[in-house]
Amino acid sequence: MSASSRNALRAALLYGLLSVVWLQITDHFLSSFLDDPAQLAHWQLINGYVWVFVSAALIFVARSRLLNILGGGTSLKRQRQDRERLRQAAAVFDCTREGVLVTDRNGLIVHVNRALVEITGYTVAEVVGRRPNMFKSGHHDLEFYQSVFKSLQDAGNWQGEIWNRRKNGEIYPQWQTVRAIADDKGRLTHYVAVFTDISAIKNSQTELVRLAHQDPLTDLPNRLLFTDRAEQAIAYAQRHKTGCALLMIDLDHFKIINDSLGHNVGDLLLKAVGERLQGIFGKGYTVARLGGDEFAVLIESCSKASQAEGLAQKVLETMKAAFEINQHQLFVSASVGISVFPGDAQNAEQLLRNADSALFKAKSSGREGYALYTEELTVHALNRIEVASDLRRALELQELRVYYQPVHDLKTSRLIGVEALVRWQHPSRGLVPPGEFIPIAERTGLIAEIDAWVLEQSCRQMCQWQASGVNLSFVAVNISSRLFARPELYTLVSTVLTDTGLDPALLELEVTESAVMEDSQGALDQMDRLRALGLRLAIDDFGTGFSSLLRLKQLPVQKLKIDQGFVAGLPEDNDDVAIVRAVIALSQSMGLQVHAEGIEHVEQAQLLLDFKCDLGQGYWFGRPVPASELDWQRAPAIRT
Repeated sequence: MSASSRNALRAALLYGLLSVVWLQITDHFLSSFLDDPAQLAHWQLINGYVWVFVSAALIFVARSRLLNILGGGTSLKRQRQDRERLRQAAAVFDCTREGVLVTDRNGLIVHVNRALVEITGYTVAEVVGRRPNMFKSGHHDLEFYQSVFKSLQDAGNWQGEIWNRRKNGEIYPQWQTVRAIADDKGRLTHYVAVFTDISAIKNSQTELVRLAHQDPLTDLPNRLLFTDRAEQAIAYAQRHKTGCALLMIDLDHFKIINDSLGHNVGDLLLKAVGERLQGIFGKGYTVARLGGDEFAVLIESCSKASQAEGLAQKVLETMKAAFEINQHQLFVSASVGISVFPGDAQNAEQLLRNADSALFKAKSSGREGYALYTEELTVHALNRIEVASDLRRALELQELRVYYQPVHDLKTSRLIGVEALVRWQHPSRGLVPPGEFIPIAERTGLIAEIDAWVLEQSCRQMCQWQASGVNLSFVAVNISSRLFARPELYTLVSTVLTDTGLDPALLELEVTESAVMEDSQGALDQMDRLRALGLRLAIDDFGTGFSSLLRLKQLPVQKLKIDQGFVAGLPEDNDDVAIVRAVIALSQSMGLQVHAEGIEHVEQAQLLLDFKCDLGQGYWFGRPVPASELDWQRAPAIRT
């Protein structure tokens, strides 16, 4: 017997002895002092109550100590803790968002939680007592389920993706974990499955894949998917000894619509173009949006260029019909480049690149047409790359030159101003014609940097002329649409005028009609800022774009320049005569000075003078030359 037990036994014996002694003593004491039997009985009863109360207290204390000695207290505490843990587990089981299913060892469902009911649509009564195969979707074969059971037997658990069916018949994906539960002796008692509905995750993954391969605006394949399909088409054509073709389609003057009516209208137009292209080609063709206003069509089983040409012509004809967008009736034409496999390319990358070269040719030829790829275009493309590289070097090594072409007053034949024109003195090729490098500079973005350089050089030269006593009214500098669209143009011009000290009234900036009309509100804001500097503004190449007279009268310009394309037909071409007469009359009515370019013989100068044109420029007056070679003498008088 342990020491604790012996102490408890001693305490019990001592309690019994004390009980006998206490009762004897109190009974003797009461008998000695109380003669009345009634009073004696009364106090003996009270003494009994007191002893009962004391005994109860002593018994409670003794019992508690005995239970602690024997471990009974710990057992009760453990039972309370177990009940609390069970209560918490039940709360978690019922409140978790994951579905939980418990089966017995035979696979019959014995318990499910609230989340399972919400996810599957079944009630508890419909599930309990049945087997989990009631949720089978038919998505998996027998081998899949055999692998699940084998994992449970070997490892006691399985985890993975499984597709099940809801009560309403919808098949959905789950991420499920199944675990086998054994008792203390290692005998199987239950299976517990915990699963999460991953439909939202799957949908997000599907949407990401779609966005990676589809254009979000038109829902057409994007460049990535189109290139992949082109590679597949070429591989098929190689195996079956056939061919395929690619049409690269670019919308003409889309930027004007986008800027004038807003990007929302522009986006709707792009969607409408995509739908129209799909309507032309239908199934069996891949229509894609490559970016911006550029689309592409993959034509499989096409080995003849003539077939592709016919489809390209169909595109051009279909695009002529109006587009009804937000109560606007819009017209937009297209240019198409064509390349064919295997004649023009050996892989998808070449097919795309060559179609793009053909598209560049189509747009350079006047737009609203198509062009076939030729090897010559590759040569031209390589030449453009080489020229662009050399042009960057030319800017660094100061190989560019500014030439000046005289501008004369038609009435007096007096030289009153000059136009600054850039030339390129190549170290090995000599003087490169502007037609060879200006378009490439515009395409690569170098034109803005060239414009800035020409502006500074021209202002410095004008200051030198003024200092030497040469009396010129202005020096005109062309500003490309790319530089004109930049907010920093104002800062550039202001800085150049400050650094050179040139009077702003002697500087005239020429902006093409198309640059002004691409973003009329932006152009107006830009011109207002420039006019605030005190310089002059002119619209160059007037008549070649899509001018709005309402916009024109709002622009703070002082001069219109008639494009040389209209002057070249004078005086024989009646249409050119009518156009020139109308432009001069329009300018005069608006209080603008009118300036004709490209005058090459006296008959043209005479007719322009008869129409009351103010200024003239062209080879008849003088070719562009370096500043040191300008002829300051009066030009030959025009016969009147």
